[in-house]
Amino acid sequence: MDTLRPAHRRLRRRAVPSPGSGVGPDGIVGVAPEAQILSVSAWLGSPNPAGKTDQEQIPEAVRWAVDNGAKVINISLGSTSPDWPQSWDAAFLYAEQKDVVIVAAAGNRIGGNVQVGAPATIPGVLTVAGLDRNRTASVDASSQGISIGVSAPAEKLVGGLPGGSYEDWAGTSGSAPIVSGVAALIRSKWPDMSAKQVINRIVSTAEDAGAPGKDPIYGYGILNAEAALKADVPEVASNPVGSIADWIRVHRRGDLSSPTPPSTSKPSIPAATLADPTVPAAKAPSQSDTAVPAAVVIGFGSLFVAIVAGATVQLRRAYRTSPELPDETSTGVVDVVDPSPPK
Repeated sequence: MDTLRPAHRRLRRRAVPSPGSGVGPDGIVGVAPEAQILSVSAWLGSPNPAGKTDQEQIPEAVRWAVDNGAKVINISLGSTSPDWPQSWDAAFLYAEQKDVVIVAAAGNRIGGNVQVGAPATIPGVLTVAGLDRNRTASVDASSQGISIGVSAPAEKLVGGLPGGSYEDWAGTSGSAPIVSGVAALIRSKWPDMSAKQVINRIVSTAEDAGAPGKDPIYGYGILNAEAALKADVPEVASNPVGSIADWIRVHRRGDLSSPTPPSTSKPSIPAATLADPTVPAAKAPSQSDTAVPAAVVIGFGSLFVAIVAGATVQLRRAYRTSPELPDETSTGVVDVVDPSPPK
């Protein structure tokens, strides 16, 4: 979901499925180039003409992605609070019960988010921290917290733009879709593998960094896409990043016997427990560090990718400078991915 410029949406999309751009050997190929994206729009921040709040749109987007066949959902947005509205429980539980992998960006320190905020704190969500080119935690583009599961590149990323130009950008909104792309590749190679086993493959094959074992800066370590696809990884009994179902049993004492069908009426939203957030934009290095006004759910960049199946690893990058893009009206976009190869 993007509260910023439409260019950010395009950059995030390029990180996951892009089949390539450029002439000859030049261009960019995404992590899962045959993945297909479904787009869901969300309006965050300024008054929504439809009268829906941020707290309503986020769970509705998750449900829509699940109901439309998503196998991986990437959320590159967040908040300054580790807590989330109780109204979100059902949507994330629904995704868990439907065996969908959810990946979320940890957030960016440069935007004022030192600690990870929701939805990256929700149990069962694979939270992604950001790295610089030296494979160390990014000073500007990585918040920290005990919910972090894995780390991936977040600085000096290159994204393709319409017309064949490129944009240099940074932020954990770029780290998360890289991990989502790897999750799509795993689900393509093993279509029947459960979400918890997919996440386990990613965190179990990560290269340990920082303090030994899992830590609040790197999580289980640095993403290793090749190992995640090739290593012999024993199965686990439970999701290594937790379960929203277990959390609800303890903290909400809810009945979790079966997934709730999607509601056809406008949901009744209880008072939100989410603190007033600020927006730390995942920005290109050439942009200023000015914070976006408060009162919106943070869009580190864009993307809410839902991936439905298939692809092969191809990583190629070429860099060309592009002219600075003008500011554009801010509306959120949710990108949902179908990774099945085109017929």
